Amino acid sequence: MPEPTPLSVYKGIAHPWQCDGLGHLTTRHYVAMFDDASYHFLYEVFGWSGASDPEGRRAWVDARHVIDYQLEILAGDLLEIHATLSHVGTKSITVDYRMSKRDTGESAATLQSTGVLFDLAARRALAMDDELRSAAQRHLVED
Repeated sequence: MPEPTPLSVYKGIAHPWQCDGLGHLTTRHYVAMFDDASYHFLYEVFGWSGASDPEGRRAWVDARHVIDYQLEILAGDLLEIHATLSHVGTKSITVDYRMSKRDTGESAATLQSTGVLFDLAARRALAMDDELRSAAQRHLVED
């Protein structure tokens, strides 16, 4: 079976108001872009969105982020984020995101994110059911 290709999960632009006093994209906006990308990723893999569970019983929550900033992003830069699923646990997944400049393809930042399936009422992690696990396995990229 062929390896899943990275999913394109975000396209955007670095606006001047998102830049800091040094003239480059500030950390808070890198995180916001990666966060937006995560919602698209969860939808692509699991069909999940913030509206998927109107009763508010379960959701994916962030448990860990590791960001590596590799290239300055300046106002006007067009950006794209691709994602790959690198680990499927019992209750969690690990996703690797790569933000790149669209004009050059250069990698600007990476994020490794661990998300946990969470019971919102009990406030604890949930084991993934067979349906979620199967969906995740279809997108898993082996090292």
